[in-house]
Amino acid sequence: MIFFATMKTTLIKELLVSNPDGREVTIYGWVRTKRETKNLVFIQVNDGSCFASIQITLDRDKGLSPAIEEALKRISTGASVAATGQIIPSPASGQAVEISGKTLTVLGEAPVDTYPLQKKNHSLEFLREIAHLRARTNTFGAVARMRSQMAYAIHVFFQERGFNYVHTPLITASDAEGAGEMFQVTTLDLERIAKDGAEKIAKGENGVDYARDFFGKRASLTVSGQLEAETYATALSRVYTFGPTFRAENSNTTRHLAEFWMVEPEVAFNDLDANMDLEEEFVKFLMNWALTKCAEDMKFFDERIQPGLIKTLTAVANADFARVSYTDAMKELEKNAENFEFKPFWGCDLQSEHERYLSEKVYNRPVMVYNYPKDIKAFYMKMNDDGKTVRAVDLLVPGLGELIGGSEREENLDRLQKRIEEMGLNVDDYWWYLDLRRFGTVPHSGFGLGFERLLLYITGMGNIRDVIPYPRAPKLADF
Repeated sequence: MIFFATMKTTLIKELLVSNPDGREVTIYGWVRTKRETKNLVFIQVNDGSCFASIQITLDRDKGLSPAIEEALKRISTGASVAATGQIIPSPASGQAVEISGKTLTVLGEAPVDTYPLQKKNHSLEFLREIAHLRARTNTFGAVARMRSQMAYAIHVFFQERGFNYVHTPLITASDAEGAGEMFQVTTLDLERIAKDGAEKIAKGENGVDYARDFFGKRASLTVSGQLEAETYATALSRVYTFGPTFRAENSNTTRHLAEFWMVEPEVAFNDLDANMDLEEEFVKFLMNWALTKCAEDMKFFDERIQPGLIKTLTAVANADFARVSYTDAMKELEKNAENFEFKPFWGCDLQSEHERYLSEKVYNRPVMVYNYPKDIKAFYMKMNDDGKTVRAVDLLVPGLGELIGGSEREENLDRLQKRIEEMGLNVDDYWWYLDLRRFGTVPHSGFGLGFERLLLYITGMGNIRDVIPYPRAPKLADF
């Protein structure tokens, strides 16, 4: 094996914009293509730092060493290489610089008969089966870079506005949404419980004794960090969480994951209107970041994944978001009820077809729908004076539907406790959450942005499993 003295690398993205002044450089990466003519060899090498590859040109008329000729025999798509040479202007169209090769070393072969990515144009379905390799393709390399950039953008947005980043727990005894679709966390012997359970239940005994479990009670993976974030918002004023959440929803659609990432800001002394202002500012910031900081990858998505994507995102970035009450939105939908599979009526939850109709047909721009019926929203949302609606808001965008869901939170102790009871939840599980209303309660609000839904929108990818490195869904937990 060949070792290099320092292994200090120069990223290809840096070389592509550098001065082709003939200086000697060393690059490392994976071979995308190798093409040979009578006297010339052209090798495209990519290191993942950007979409583009850099070309290494080897001229046999100038004489190639036996070591290089031997390396060329071992090189195929996917092989990893190290190469040195002079960086010079490129005569080829579409690239400003190339490397006139001097040395070439194969670090790792990718045999033609076994490497799954030898050919081009693999289906996305096939690539999901080799998630450990798919980041080497153009599409998933671009998705990975976009995911990294948008995560950074989220932190920049909040940090520049005085928010504190809070790490909320992944293991909890509280169901933030009250839906019950949670993954259980336990150290109990499930096989023994299964064996003894039937006999105990026949005797009228509880088949599971959670007092013997690790936490002494039933615990689950979190579906949201919101409730815990509220505890810090009522101490630090502005906070946000950004981490993994989990939902045991048995759904195999292109919009559902069992493990996904959520961005959840919480702001003390903010009402619903201020919350909507923050949502609009946040989304416009993210759209502009993608368009300006990720132009090369966005060009690929626009040309190869979803034509017109850049135009769509630009329109969102420049739009004045509409704001409409749920009641008025429902009137618009009911006017055209014949257009929908799910007939709209006051009190129903909006379906994707309703959301897209409002944002694409009625308002032709992002729209915030607020003041939803209380019966279709979570217990923590603040009740309006009408006793029928709560101060919830969903942000709907053209081409996707719901992107953000949020609300002003109920800060009144009695009303919050009553809502918990009405929802059939155990008040004792929320004693600490109720304490926030007992001691120094304040108006506050927040929202949740599903990070993968954002990435779906920005990249134009059609399946949410393609914008997370390792998707988790029913019967899917490989790697």
